[in-house]
Amino acid sequence: MKLLKIIALIFIILALTLGVLFYLEIEFPVGIEAYFKKEYYTQFGPLAISIELLIAGIYLFKRHVNANFTLALFGFTVLLDSIFNMLGLFSSMLPIYAMILFICCALLSLWLAFTDTFKLGRISIIGALMSFIIGNTVELFFNYW
Repeated sequence: MKLLKIIALIFIILALTLGVLFYLEIEFPVGIEAYFKKEYYTQFGPLAISIELLIAGIYLFKRHVNANFTLALFGFTVLLDSIFNMLGLFSSMLPIYAMILFICCALLSLWLAFTDTFKLGRISIIGALMSFIIGNTVELFFNYW
């Protein structure tokens, strides 16, 4: 129980810290036409990943029934971001320090989600598939479309 709270608090603190840093780097345009360009929306990708980690950390802390789903969603989103970046499909907007931190959290998140370490309810095959699909959608939205 204590380990669950510690991991959840680490996730929450990391998500809040990096989320604030990513938010401060967002450039808001002056003219309305810039809001309809791809460059504007791609800068929100790292913030979206931070929000996913924040929600997963909060759910884990509260022992919510959807904690394993959100952990898997975060894990797949981060790993897909780094894999797509390595394959050259797109350039990740995450700074290298954030990518390393997020990959470590993603691996732990996926391990926690699929082993049901804290007995929060085993993730179903459909839940795992949905978290993978949503993770792909998030990555493609902020980096490809």
